[in-house]
Amino acid sequence: MKVWNGLTEVPDDLGPTVVTIGNFDGVHRGHAEVLRSVVDQARERGLTSVAVTFVPHPRAVHQPENAPELLTSPAQRLELLAALGLDAVLVIDYTLEFARQSPQEFVESCFVRGLHAARVVVGHDVRFGWGNSGTLATLEELGVQHGFEVVAIEDLGLGGGRWSSTSARNLLVDGDVARAAQVLGRNHRVRSTVVHGDARGRTIGYPTANLGWPIEGHVPADGVYAGRLRRDAAPEGTPVEDLVLPAAISIGTNPTFEGVERRVEAYVLDRTDLDLYGEVVELELVEHLRPTLRFDSVEALVERMAEDVARCREVLEHR
Repeated sequence: MKVWNGLTEVPDDLGPTVVTIGNFDGVHRGHAEVLRSVVDQARERGLTSVAVTFVPHPRAVHQPENAPELLTSPAQRLELLAALGLDAVLVIDYTLEFARQSPQEFVESCFVRGLHAARVVVGHDVRFGWGNSGTLATLEELGVQHGFEVVAIEDLGLGGGRWSSTSARNLLVDGDVARAAQVLGRNHRVRSTVVHGDARGRTIGYPTANLGWPIEGHVPADGVYAGRLRRDAAPEGTPVEDLVLPAAISIGTNPTFEGVERRVEAYVLDRTDLDLYGEVVELELVEHLRPTLRFDSVEALVERMAEDVARCREVLEHR
């Protein structure tokens, strides 16, 4: 998949395209439905499939105090978009100057002159242009003027409602990663480099891989989760069976040890031989097991961790 950072990077000889537009935070099931339709329609007609998206999130520009914590980093979002088969993604630097374009100015500069759109695929609730004044009806009128078709797709979700980034985000805030996966169409993942921690886990028989901050992806509520550790950047020669490993994942401040710093760490089940320091890993969160608890003794903590590991193994065997 090609990535164009701004209209100036779009090749002059680009042929006609099938285009869609959105923030695509999380690339959830509603997004995927639209994006797959774009890919299918482009392939049927021998055209180029393109998604237009923005960095930063528009709300971070217009209402920075209310900007959402993104479900995915820009890099994660591009990886998810590529996995859907798109030919290209146009990433637009979202600024106040850009936002001041009228719906007509945006469509003419981006869809018409920039991307040579033959067809534009959107959801029924599409909004664009200054003050989100452009609607589906606006886009259809501009399509007639400039010679491109507009296809609107119904976005249905749980119980006939809508799949949305907001619903996925709210579920992660509650720690409900299992229901968030239903919205996203996959288990939620966070990613960062493994850094040195306090080495406390190793001394009690549960060595953990600690993720350094900043962490890519929305970090869900504190607690213990069943999940997997994925080593997409593992050293060459790493055995295949060591690339995706079952793990018990802890998010929180380690209150038993009077911790104050929030940490994300993973214990790979039954493994004490792994050296992951400096490696970029992804933690896939499958199911919330319990909230973060303060224990009266290290012995009580270790006993509960053994129970967590047993429960984690049971959950992953059935997923």
